[in-house]
Amino acid sequence: MMFTTQLIRRFSQLETPFYYYDLTLLQNTISTLIAAAGDYKVHYALKANAHPRLLSPMVAAGLGADCVSGNEVKRALECGFKPDSIAFAGVGKSDREIMRGLEAGIFCFNVESIPELEIINQLAAQKNTRAKIALRVNPNVDAHTHKYITTGLEENKFGINAYEFDMVLESLSKLRNIDFCGLHFHIGSQILDLSTFANLCTRVNEINRWFSQKGYQAEHLNLGGGLGIHYQHPDQQLIPDFAAYFSIFRQYLEPYQGQEIHFELGRSLVAQCGSLISKTLYIKKGIKTNFLILDAGMTELIRPALYQAFHQIENISSAASANMRYDVVGPICESSDCFGKAVELPESQRGDLIAIRSAGAYGEVMSNRYNLRDAVQSVFSEDLI
Repeated sequence: MMFTTQLIRRFSQLETPFYYYDLTLLQNTISTLIAAAGDYKVHYALKANAHPRLLSPMVAAGLGADCVSGNEVKRALECGFKPDSIAFAGVGKSDREIMRGLEAGIFCFNVESIPELEIINQLAAQKNTRAKIALRVNPNVDAHTHKYITTGLEENKFGINAYEFDMVLESLSKLRNIDFCGLHFHIGSQILDLSTFANLCTRVNEINRWFSQKGYQAEHLNLGGGLGIHYQHPDQQLIPDFAAYFSIFRQYLEPYQGQEIHFELGRSLVAQCGSLISKTLYIKKGIKTNFLILDAGMTELIRPALYQAFHQIENISSAASANMRYDVVGPICESSDCFGKAVELPESQRGDLIAIRSAGAYGEVMSNRYNLRDAVQSVFSEDLI
């Protein structure tokens, strides 16, 4: 993503902090994804970023939606996603949220426990309808990612474990308002080692065969998402290698004839198109550390404070030739309000614009009003032409 002189000039006229989204890059990313996916079906994971301006080109491209709350289902419907393309996941769906999915006639509920299966059956009976469900299975595959964003191990709260399979089938045989239609897997997020997905395929093949041998052949397999992006050097790969990603599944997955293959990608679609643009308030020089204090903080981008996530930080307005090291921090009254330590930047001063890159996923959507901060604003490339 290039910040041209003209774009930086426009940024300087706007009140910071704000999220800037490059919609051309987003459209190119979606087009690359569609070409690589072929006959695979892709649902966009709204939890990554649910801004309507970002959802619009995904609807136009025919993507489905992956939702993890009732309000995400509502947003998907409002933005034009077809009900029969909406998958509803989540380990703790409330009755009201389940009812919303039933009333909308969504593609399926990804069910994570036997108690949830029973509740969906009860609510579907009350509506005199049938609920399509996919079982979210915990494959016990290590994604080798941060412990807070791994989801596929038995120690995680997500999914149904192998020792529960017989009990699940016993429940399915008794529940009259449930239609079993799929198996769902998701092992974690920000995965860059594609061999991890090959390991996932091995387990999916085994589990798929087990259920089929028991008389429960899934209409679809949902392999989740998890494909990572390059935070350290974003400009080297603004669009992930979707072709390499999908080729792993074409090589190792062994679906039955006619079995649909679904994916739920989020971060890899939107992360690189978004940057958090902030302004330097103060330079606080110390003996051991120089602090560059921004008007953006963990209220706008919580990922570094929450799980020590790295984001490339750039001073996009300084013309200084000398570099200095700064701890880049925000104004929030928490010591964890830090975007990066010992960050090498051109010598900076009050008023300089700072871009925190690769923030289109889990940035704005996780922002909050702590310290009674103003809600962060969004700016789109189309509006600055």
